[in-house]
Amino acid sequence: MSLFDRAVVGSLPLIPGPVLRKFASRYVAGETLAEALDVVARLNAEGACATLDVLGEDVTRREECEGFVAEYLEAMRQISSRKLDSNVSVKLSAMGLRVDPELAQGNLRRLLEEARRLSMFLRIDMEDSTLTQPTIDQFAAARRDFDNVGIVLQAYLRRTQADVARAVAQRWSVRICKGIYVESPRIAYRDPDLIRRNYAFVADRMLAAGIAVGIATHDEAMVVEALHSIERHAPTPGSYEFQMLLGVAPGLRNVLIAAGHRLRVYVPYGRAWRAYSTRRLKENPAIARHVLKGMFRRKEAL
Repeated sequence: MSLFDRAVVGSLPLIPGPVLRKFASRYVAGETLAEALDVVARLNAEGACATLDVLGEDVTRREECEGFVAEYLEAMRQISSRKLDSNVSVKLSAMGLRVDPELAQGNLRRLLEEARRLSMFLRIDMEDSTLTQPTIDQFAAARRDFDNVGIVLQAYLRRTQADVARAVAQRWSVRICKGIYVESPRIAYRDPDLIRRNYAFVADRMLAAGIAVGIATHDEAMVVEALHSIERHAPTPGSYEFQMLLGVAPGLRNVLIAAGHRLRVYVPYGRAWRAYSTRRLKENPAIARHVLKGMFRRKEAL
């Protein structure tokens, strides 16, 4: 990231709420479950499936966890009732992982039991490196009793090749993404080309092994690499899918759908939209520049 882009990112807290909310409307389905389900229905009509995420993480109080559990339970029931093509994605820090691992495991199992009753899949999201091993441990424990659960691995972590080897051996369902958290070079690749090369390597390895893979990327070069791997290994239909964030690369999404590939869109919603939207802006300073320019133009007009 250039010095100018760092300055742009540093100015993000200055963006007024209404301006940021307008930006967020592209990437966040809304604050309510009803709004999010309408977005999922629209995506289904366009040929995409979805994964629904209740925004919020790093919960520090038990009562907050209960609120997230209740929201997910209702979301799954509404998805089933409306017969939408969607699963759910869950951050374990919202289930209480930083409060008490046993609390998080109990809450996760409650969600998995309801998901199983509804014939639904649940994906455990990956967070920053302090939770990588605890998240894998929670996943492994849940997987002993549930087969409707998957996990996320991040290609920028140096440990990921070893985690993928375990995933292949134990037949995990994996979403592979690049990773967005700022980590030490000691544990993570920082060079974009190295991250891409590791992403392509581990995605190819999983496709070759025939395990369930969610190829989560908006990087067209990585999409092309994955398409080469798919052609080379000919995985069975349904064993892989492409995954993208709501509001990102819709053109590429449509190209993949038109080519007959299954594509899942990550649909976040909830009151914690500001933190999520700020993170999206930090990932893409070019968009942040446009948002800031629009803000200053608006001030000049007043």
